[in-house]
Amino acid sequence: MANSAEDEKRINTIRFLAVDAVQKANSGHPGMPLGAAAAAYTLWSRHMQFDPADPKWFNRDRFVLSAGHASALLYALLHLFGYDLTIDDLKSFRQLGSRTPGHPEYHHTAGVEVTTGPLGQGFGNAVGLAIAQAQVAATYANGGDLFDHFTYVMAGDGDMMEGVSSEAASLAGHLKLGRLICLYDDNKISLAAPTSVTFTEDVGKRFEGYGWHIQHIDEAHANDVAAIDAALKKAQAESNRPSIVLIHSTIGFASPRAGTFAAHGEPLGVENVTKTKEALGWPVEPAFLVPDDVSTYFNERKTAGGKAHAKWDAVYTDWKRANADLAKQFERARDGKLPDDLPWPTFNAENGSVASRDAGGTVMNAIAKALPELVGGSADLDPSTKTYLKGYGDFQPGTYGGRNVHYGVREHAMAAATNGIALHGGILPFCATFFNFLDYLKPSLRLAAINKIRCVYVFTHDSVFLGEDGPTHQPIEQLAMLRATPNVIDMRPADALETLEAWKFAIQPETGPSVIVLSRQKLPYLGDRNAAVSRGAYILDEPAGTPDLILIASGSEVQLARAAAKLLAAKGTKARVVSMPSFHLFDKQDAAYRESVLPAAIAARVSIEAAATIGWHKYVGDHGIAYGLDHFGTSAPAPAIEKEYGFTPEHIADVASGLLAGV
Repeated sequence: MANSAEDEKRINTIRFLAVDAVQKANSGHPGMPLGAAAAAYTLWSRHMQFDPADPKWFNRDRFVLSAGHASALLYALLHLFGYDLTIDDLKSFRQLGSRTPGHPEYHHTAGVEVTTGPLGQGFGNAVGLAIAQAQVAATYANGGDLFDHFTYVMAGDGDMMEGVSSEAASLAGHLKLGRLICLYDDNKISLAAPTSVTFTEDVGKRFEGYGWHIQHIDEAHANDVAAIDAALKKAQAESNRPSIVLIHSTIGFASPRAGTFAAHGEPLGVENVTKTKEALGWPVEPAFLVPDDVSTYFNERKTAGGKAHAKWDAVYTDWKRANADLAKQFERARDGKLPDDLPWPTFNAENGSVASRDAGGTVMNAIAKALPELVGGSADLDPSTKTYLKGYGDFQPGTYGGRNVHYGVREHAMAAATNGIALHGGILPFCATFFNFLDYLKPSLRLAAINKIRCVYVFTHDSVFLGEDGPTHQPIEQLAMLRATPNVIDMRPADALETLEAWKFAIQPETGPSVIVLSRQKLPYLGDRNAAVSRGAYILDEPAGTPDLILIASGSEVQLARAAAKLLAAKGTKARVVSMPSFHLFDKQDAAYRESVLPAAIAARVSIEAAATIGWHKYVGDHGIAYGLDHFGTSAPAPAIEKEYGFTPEHIADVASGLLAGV
């Protein structure tokens, strides 16, 4: 069925706003906006529920452009549907300081739900958004229609190639996330070549194997509003499976570069823009044309969105009246606020000598009842990471109110989904795995950092001292990588008390992403004190008189620094012991505090950490020693590793004495 003239005009408006933006910037990706505009228009105009006047309306449908290189398509939609994005913003596409950056950024542009760019990430985020919708609906409305929004994701061939999307799709199929719908712009072109040279699998059959509902729209109907509309209706009606609609589109539709990878990663060029407009009966001039009748139509859609929002508000008001306590809890969680008081556990000499992973589990379970928005899980490791919330059920089909999400051995999808859960709102998510497997999820953690997402990563088995599992499981460079990543709040507690303080900081509003790095082995309780984790570093032990040197350590090595200081004291050397759980937080302190902990006048300093030494020289200075591991570990019991690599009080004391002798 041919599109109506009105629909065709609106679709072409979307197409050429995107094409003109790319051409003016002389940078960008015009191919997907030309090929996918009809699908996007049909979804946004006929199915999506949103209110541009309130982009954060809680029950809005979420739209994720996983193929973030096609950002000009999203910006055209946001402008036309009435979000706070002007024609001038479109004309500033990809320019310094504009609200239309090269890839969509959540914190930057109204209506952008998640930051996408690295392919597959948006798909994983969308799975998280759908998890959050199901969990919130079950928790507050018994799965009813109060929080019944859909999550839509538009993905391309590159998204389907990336491993994170396979992990996430498998998880979504298992969880039967029926309100997750993917529009797959299957144009069979990637940036460098046709997909025939790299990607010939049957994606539909793959997703069928994952447990998804599958539909195809052939090339002849890829721009057919009626066909796309019918497919979306079927997808919405499929409540027990996520859905994917494979739209066999043509990249660069109607342009001289149609169907070729030349339409992917660069502007069409002035001449080709002209030819494309002529082929679709669109005026060559002016650029950025929005006909009056098209503008009127989209304004009507904006008004309809406001009315849908108002109707929902009335339903919510009735629900709130009947469920006052539950509504109060929901609104507090939605707004990212904490309860007035949380039942934090107490650690002392009697119960505090435990592995920090065990202390972390104790903290989480102590606050779980008072903090119902704390929801998350691990990558098939909760018996080892100690992150299972006891008595709060599993998030599974039929029990979406459960608070323990089982991600399976899917670290990357876990982290990408956690980002989506956090950005959905109403939930404070956590995720957990062994520290070494940070490598499997780093791209998602990086995006969490870009967006300053409030979530908590729990990493256990934090050093070579996990022992016999050997170098494949023993983290070395991971702490340095974390500390080099802007916005990441690194916290490696030295004992149970510091673990408690790390959690107190991690859940604060507008904090994150927070990373708590915990030990497998038991750590001694270091004493009752003001364990100032929130300040990044603090003086643990102070000798009488002016110190001769400073020993600085994090995590399990703090006990080692204390023991070495005692040996030095027996020889007449006065050592200050500083616990430094967080580079990030210490660097944020004012100069006076930093000077009080690490005075410039005390040049003799030794840092001790069973990890790469990079980064420590900032604190030990030119005259200090960063003692650590700039090589991989080995498979052996922890005591043998400690002796082999010199992580004993005697050796550290000798290193410090040697430093003083040379000063």
